[in-house]
Amino acid sequence: FIFLFSLQNNSIKTSKYNFFTFLPLNLFEQFQRIANAYFLFLLILQLIPQISSLAWFTTVVPLVLVLAVSGVKDAIDDFNRHKSDKHVNNRPVQVLINGMLKDEKWMNVQVGDIIKLENNNFVTADLLLLSSSEPHSLTYIETAELDGETNLKVKQALTVTAELGEDLQKLTEFNGAVKCEAPNNKLDKFTGTLTLQGEKYALDNEKMLLRGCTIRNTEWCFGLVIYAGPDTKLMQNSGKTTFKRTSIDRLMNVLVLVIFAFLALMCLILAIGNGIWEYDKGCYFQVYLPWAEGVNSASYSGFLMFWSYVIILNTVVPISLYVSVEIIRLGNSFYIDWDRKMYYPLNDTPAQARTTTLNEELGQIKYIFSDKTGTLTQNIMCFNKCSINGKSYGDVYDMSGQRIEINENTEKVDFSYNQLADPKFAFYDHSLVEAVKLSDVPTHRFFRLLSLCHTVMPEEKKEGNLVYQAQSPDEGALVTAARNFGFVFRARTPETITVVEMGETKIYKLLAILDFNNVRKRMSVIVRSPEGDLTLYCKGADTILYELLHSSCDSLKEETTEHLNEFAGEGLRTLVVAYKNLDEDYFQDWIRRHHEASTALEGREDKLSELYEEIEKDLMLLGATAIEDKLQDGVPQTIETLAKANIKIWVLTGDKQETAMNIGYSCNLLNDDMEDVFIIEGSTSDDVLNELRNARKKMKPDSFLDSDEINIQFEKSSKKPNVIPDEQANGVYGLVITGHSLAYALEGNLELELVRTACMCKVVICCRVTPLQKAQVVELVKKYKKAVTLAIGDGANDVSMIKTAHIGVGISGQEGMQAVLSSDFSFAQFRYLQRLLLVHGRWSYIRMCKFLKYFFYKNFAFTLVHFWYGFFSGFSAQTVYDEWFITLYNLVYTSLPVLGMSLFDQDVDDRWSMLFPQLYVPGQQNLYFNKMVFVKCMLQGIYSSLILFFIPYGAMYNTMRSDGKAIADYQSFALMAQTCLLIVVSVQIGLDTSYWTVVNQFFIWGSLSVYFAITFTMYSDGMYLIFTASFPFVGTARNTLSQPNVWLAIFLSITLCVLPVVGFRFLKAQLKPTPSDKVLLKIKEAKKRPPPPSPKRRLRRTSTRRSGYAFSHQHGFGALIMSGRNMRPKSPFATTGTFSPNSDKHKHKGL
Repeated sequence: FIFLFSLQNNSIKTSKYNFFTFLPLNLFEQFQRIANAYFLFLLILQLIPQISSLAWFTTVVPLVLVLAVSGVKDAIDDFNRHKSDKHVNNRPVQVLINGMLKDEKWMNVQVGDIIKLENNNFVTADLLLLSSSEPHSLTYIETAELDGETNLKVKQALTVTAELGEDLQKLTEFNGAVKCEAPNNKLDKFTGTLTLQGEKYALDNEKMLLRGCTIRNTEWCFGLVIYAGPDTKLMQNSGKTTFKRTSIDRLMNVLVLVIFAFLALMCLILAIGNGIWEYDKGCYFQVYLPWAEGVNSASYSGFLMFWSYVIILNTVVPISLYVSVEIIRLGNSFYIDWDRKMYYPLNDTPAQARTTTLNEELGQIKYIFSDKTGTLTQNIMCFNKCSINGKSYGDVYDMSGQRIEINENTEKVDFSYNQLADPKFAFYDHSLVEAVKLSDVPTHRFFRLLSLCHTVMPEEKKEGNLVYQAQSPDEGALVTAARNFGFVFRARTPETITVVEMGETKIYKLLAILDFNNVRKRMSVIVRSPEGDLTLYCKGADTILYELLHSSCDSLKEETTEHLNEFAGEGLRTLVVAYKNLDEDYFQDWIRRHHEASTALEGREDKLSELYEEIEKDLMLLGATAIEDKLQDGVPQTIETLAKANIKIWVLTGDKQETAMNIGYSCNLLNDDMEDVFIIEGSTSDDVLNELRNARKKMKPDSFLDSDEINIQFEKSSKKPNVIPDEQANGVYGLVITGHSLAYALEGNLELELVRTACMCKVVICCRVTPLQKAQVVELVKKYKKAVTLAIGDGANDVSMIKTAHIGVGISGQEGMQAVLSSDFSFAQFRYLQRLLLVHGRWSYIRMCKFLKYFFYKNFAFTLVHFWYGFFSGFSAQTVYDEWFITLYNLVYTSLPVLGMSLFDQDVDDRWSMLFPQLYVPGQQNLYFNKMVFVKCMLQGIYSSLILFFIPYGAMYNTMRSDGKAIADYQSFALMAQTCLLIVVSVQIGLDTSYWTVVNQFFIWGSLSVYFAITFTMYSDGMYLIFTASFPFVGTARNTLSQPNVWLAIFLSITLCVLPVVGFRFLKAQLKPTPSDKVLLKIKEAKKRPPPPSPKRRLRRTSTRRSGYAFSHQHGFGALIMSGRNMRPKSPFATTGTFSPNSDKHKHKGL
């Protein structure tokens, strides 16, 4: 084989490290964090004796701990990625090797290999189809992973390769040269040539099976690997893996820089102070406090003191901040993994936090970008209701005539009388079965139409075991419904359709299929019955078919329209069905002209279209069908709840416009109360611009005025603004845009117009979009909106948007694992998203914000005491506290209480979080931790440090013990200051804790106990005797802490530090409560009252004037059936007429 590009093997890799690269790469990544690099710099400073005022271990121990914890977490994350990669790469596939089929792993498949795939197999790589089990080497595939469509598509091998069949010898000897284009991401295009025995054959997309597809209704097929691994179109569409960081991470980097600047300013002030003090006063102390070796001037002493103070005051940015953040995120990730309410028992799938660094961002989501197929829907179509001759069927009523809701306890219709019925089919309205059994003519005609007017292929391997191969799930649902109600579609040839009608086998002659396309929005068949009657049966969109009806149907049309409006109001997909009896002479003339048109060389499509229009006139209305595109459980409620949390939902789907809109209505995204739903479907750049502007003009006319804030921004700056502020529309609107129009709207000059218009709408639906366009839409919102985005999908076509969004969520559904492998979080059902955001996300965000506020506060209070002490110690870089206290303060004494709060705290429990989605809004606005909140923490820390220095200083100044001995020494002051500090920060965390557990209590009281235990141990005589140099504070604890005046001063410090905080919080809640405060007050009151009984939901019949038409059919299947190219040999069961539900009572009627 010849290939014009570098060859890849078929393994995929989403992991970052291997055994050898982990350490260097991980350390390189970790030192890219400003703080880590800063601590390394500090460590180097501490190794210089002239400026080192603290022991080296005060920095080494925390730094090694941080790097180790982060490294272990990254290793676990990457190990999970390796596991996922291994799962995909080790899938088995049959490869042709030396004339034999051998089981091989996916990753070992090479370009040029010939592989065998069987029914329901995932396609291993991008293959050239060589042969298959189906007639003419057709192969049916489902491309849901690639484009979100569940309808079957047909691929066909070249005739020259189809002859190879499954003959392994011939396939082994197959010797050809393939030349094709370089790997690219175009899913619908492929260009290449196959040279075989000197002949050249053109290759196109119709002969290719792409990785990510699933083989359906085809026993086996053989394919030649063209692209493998990263070169496959699926992987080319999957986008780049970006390093995701939360907004709090980015803010922390900015704040760390601010703190560095503040640190430098403090050190500069103290260094200047030292220079002045040494120049003015230092000479008096030279005798017993000589300058260090090499220091010969006051200015040089000041320079050295600058660096000494950098070391001492470095705790304003404690290294333990980062290790604590990692532990908190890891802990909150485990909560997601362990949440039983997000576990899906049907396929044993728990929720999974695949990335442990993004939890708090889940509490700030403003935009959700969702796939439709498999994410909102189950990919299952059910025949739900119908209207026949003006009567609606499908609802169930109780004895009093009240409509009741259908659930698993509702009695199903018994179809046991029909041996050919599908046991999985469920229907609840018994009156329809009665109408069929009573031989009601319109009802029989209705189901006869459903059993004849379609392009479904039947398969009957065992007698009576019918399997339908439907090109679209809608058709499958309609034919299955007809089958259960006694009109069983049994077999077909290019010329005939065999139907078992109420136990009687009838063979209809198929004379023509007037195929479906997106313009006609209908399909018809013309058949001759066994009795010789000529009939045209038609089904299609109500908006189209109503124009073609005979005037005698007007009254029936009104009744049917009423039913259609009800069906559409319930979000069902509707089709209208009609028929027409044909005159023999007219038909013979028409079929002749049809033959001429179908063989015309020019204008064939137009001529055929005219003929179809001509015969599909004066139709007689039969009724309408209503199919439910089954939503996943809880989707409408989830969307409603998320909307209350002020989250905007955009649906990005590869499906058709009608289908996408229909789902929009059925899951409460769109509704009839909206002011308008704009449809953008322009075919040129100007058309799209005008449609977008007209929509914006209707939503907000003021947005075109010169005084508009955004327009002023445009005029002021020559370049486009980075962030567009939110604009409010004058009502509730929706927007639907097609992929073709979206391509224009995403161009440079239109993208701003698209963002402004779309973001004013409550709901946006983009249909017929490619995987790459999904990512571009997400990128556009990220670019122009200061908002956190989340993308959720279940297929490979969603991978690029999952990777692009701030948070990517994979639904582990039926579409393989591609989306899950690329996601940050995964679970089995869309409904779990509300719990992920409103409970876990909100809690994680609140906990992280509380943690950061407290952490910055306690470290400012701790560190600034050194600053004030500098003015009383000759700016000599003398520490206030014992060195061991400095080392253990962040690692032992204050780490567990804050971790306890950050892992267990919750302002309200999960039930209230879901009942009051409004509580989520502060996270979107980033109210709990921002630059202003940081400044407040800083000011509170400065205030506390003043109290914590001057109260102990004043209490100790010239103080005597009760026995007359002096207590006013440095060591007693240091001990008192550090005891005050620790008790104050412990009280502060008590005030910040909303939810008390045994663990919190244990951590707070335990930390204080550990402090006193360690202090008394370290300051004991024994420790001094063993390690004289390391523990100089001998006897200080028992001497100082036994004095009542010391404890009085400690109590005064606590009161002065805590009282302003308590007072401020009380007054703020009373005088200026936030929306969250008001909701929390409501919850507090609700808790006091017994919960009200849950209101019984009244089943309300909704109605709408819009069309509920949606039909996921593809053009071209009619011609394929009439040509007979996809026909198998005739089924012996279907044509003999020997098997039917009542074979002893009925005789076979033939032609």
